[in-house]
Amino acid sequence: MSHHLIVTPKTKVLDLIEHYPQLEEVLIGYVPAFRNLRNPLLRNTVARVTTLQQAASIANIKVEELVNRLRKELGQEDIIAGATEAGYNTTKPVWFSEELIGGGLDARVMLAAGEHPVSQVIADLNAMPQGEIYELKAPFLPAPLIDKATSLGVAHWVKKLDAENYHIYFYKT
Repeated sequence: MSHHLIVTPKTKVLDLIEHYPQLEEVLIGYVPAFRNLRNPLLRNTVARVTTLQQAASIANIKVEELVNRLRKELGQEDIIAGATEAGYNTTKPVWFSEELIGGGLDARVMLAAGEHPVSQVIADLNAMPQGEIYELKAPFLPAPLIDKATSLGVAHWVKKLDAENYHIYFYKT
C-alpha cells in the first residue's frame, strides 16, 4: 500500500492504520478506547467511519495535539493549532428532563459482545416520537453516531460520568 496519506483531522482511523500500521499503538496510547481496534468487527465498522477529529473528542484531547503527534511519527509538519475543534454539546440543554426519556440502549453490552450499535440506535432514533428523549450509555464518546444523529436533525447532550462511562441523550424536536 502506498504511504502517501497526509494525516489531517478528517483522516479516517482505518485509513490511517492501514497506511501506517505502526501508528496503531500511538493512537491507542492517546485514545485507550481504541484498543478495541484489535477486534476485527469494530476495526471494520467504527474505525472505518471515525475521523481523527472524532477520535480526539473521544479522548477529550485537542485534535491538533493528536494529529501533530501522529504527523511527527511520520516526519510530516505540524498542522496549524486551533484549525479545527469538534463541537459536542456537553452543557445540559433546556429540553432535558428525566421524565421525557422514552427509550434507550446500553451500547456497552453490545460492544462487549462484539456487536456495533450504530444501526440499532439510528433505527431507534428514526422511530422515536417527537418530544421524546433517547438515552445511550457508552464506554466512550460515540462521535460518528452523534454526527449521524445530528445530520438527521436530532439534538444531543453528552454527559461524561467518567473516562469509560458516557450517557448521550438524543432529543427529536
